[in-house]
Amino acid sequence: MRSSDRLVTRIVRRSGPWLGVLAVTSVTGALAQLALPFVLGRTVDDLVSAAPSRGMWLGACVAIVVAAVACDALGVWATGACSARASEWLRHLTVRHVLGAGPALNRRFSEGELATRAGVNAEEAGRAPETLVTGAALVIPTAGGLVALTLIDPWLTLTLAVGLVVIVLVLRAFLRVSTTLAGGYQEAQGDIAVRLIDALAGARTIAAAGTLAEEKARVLAPLPRMRAHAMEMWRANARAGVQAGVVVPLLEVAVLGVGGIRLASGDLSAGELYSAARYVVLGAGLGSALGYVGRLARARAAAGRIAELLSEPVRTYGRRSLPPGPGRLELRGVTAGGLSGVDLTVPGGCAVAVVGRSGAGKSVLAALAGRLTDPSGGEVLLDGVALPELSREALGGAVGYAFERPVLIGETVADALGLGLPEPGPARPPGSPETPQSPERLETLRAAARAACADAFVRRLPAGYGTPLADAPMSGGERQRLGLARAFAHGRRLLVLDDATSSLDTLTERRVSEALTGELGGRTRLIVTHRAATAAAADRVIWLEDGRVRGYDRHRALWDDPRYRAVFQAADRTGAP
Repeated sequence: MRSSDRLVTRIVRRSGPWLGVLAVTSVTGALAQLALPFVLGRTVDDLVSAAPSRGMWLGACVAIVVAAVACDALGVWATGACSARASEWLRHLTVRHVLGAGPALNRRFSEGELATRAGVNAEEAGRAPETLVTGAALVIPTAGGLVALTLIDPWLTLTLAVGLVVIVLVLRAFLRVSTTLAGGYQEAQGDIAVRLIDALAGARTIAAAGTLAEEKARVLAPLPRMRAHAMEMWRANARAGVQAGVVVPLLEVAVLGVGGIRLASGDLSAGELYSAARYVVLGAGLGSALGYVGRLARARAAAGRIAELLSEPVRTYGRRSLPPGPGRLELRGVTAGGLSGVDLTVPGGCAVAVVGRSGAGKSVLAALAGRLTDPSGGEVLLDGVALPELSREALGGAVGYAFERPVLIGETVADALGLGLPEPGPARPPGSPETPQSPERLETLRAAARAACADAFVRRLPAGYGTPLADAPMSGGERQRLGLARAFAHGRRLLVLDDATSSLDTLTERRVSEALTGELGGRTRLIVTHRAATAAAADRVIWLEDGRVRGYDRHRALWDDPRYRAVFQAADRTGAP
């Protein structure tokens, strides 16, 4: 079974009770349609008979019609509810998987692709359950029509069966072609989303360069490809529709012709011929499944794109907690993302700078240190425990990260600083609304902000730490300071600063450095930097070159090597901080 079909099966299981309601209404409505020709035929025979009844069959016709209309109305409601439930579950699954897979998934899929697959594609795939149920319900009138015609006259059944084989072949070919075309259309949609997100991120640059027209053309460049796929889908639909449209009338004429011959020979009554004519229409109604097949093709293509995303493994965690220790970091034979055979031991409580030219593997090493990524070979340990063996809570409480361009998440400044920080007292259930910060938690955040030189400007905001992020415009340096404060509040044993002071002015950086060697000095600090002054202030320096450790010593000892000095000279020439 294809991965897309397996995912569709999971979606069907998660569609909720409304899918059962839809199945019941679809089957009941199909049975009502199946019973109506028989009752109409009896009504005709009753009306033309010499002794008609008192309207029993006519009343049965009215009851069946009312039941069919009620089933259709309830089915429309159930269809919407079922699709909404399925899409909601699929979006939750997709977002949870994307966040669980971490940065590894971002390297494989761009933000635009992830947004398209979690949005538009999830909605299309969520329509699969109701499409399958309502489409499958068409089989009931077809099968019932075959049985009914067999009871009336087997020759009529044989005529109908030959035409149904042709219709099934048409539908099968249409499903295969439509799935491929729908996948291409959805890929073009994702490509446009990727380009649009890139353009929005660089809106100021585009405005400054005056390249609006060129950027518009770049974003919409996949539009002709998307139109071509759409036109091919319409052509495929038209071809299948014409084929089914030719087969169905011919099939009805053929069955009626055979029925007329049987009527002339006295083997059928007028009412039976009328019933046969109605059952032919129901049996040939399988040709109307073309729309359902097209929707199923789009749902399968969308499910295939989501299944590709879900194939990325999610990071798993162990159950161990950290033993008492100073925060000693060890890398044993680590290979990952350009790094090869790295063996390092960072003593607990030390400040270690990581330097190297662009592409040397500095950020990869920083990501490995706190398990933002896992090595393809070797292992990383914190105080003697392999990082994958730690629980999520133990790892999150031990390691604090600060990045060059921190993203602030939460309603207020305090929420952004305390993101992921356990709240004293009973834990809030997942998904519950944010609660006001407790005094203990707020004091922890303020202490971290003071160490990052962020407390002063936060207090100047309209509501201080309670200021909504949307109402707190910040410079790049202020944003970096909040990122540092968030890391200081979390990392009780290890702080990983990935070029996290590049936007700070000299005075602020010096004050942050004093905090790192003072009140935060008991923690292990891994500092990715381009500045010689930062490297000189560290206890030791890891010098990376071409994915390998070129040197691991004090800055003063490494400075004698001209190639080491060239690392900082290259940074100065390229404008790196």
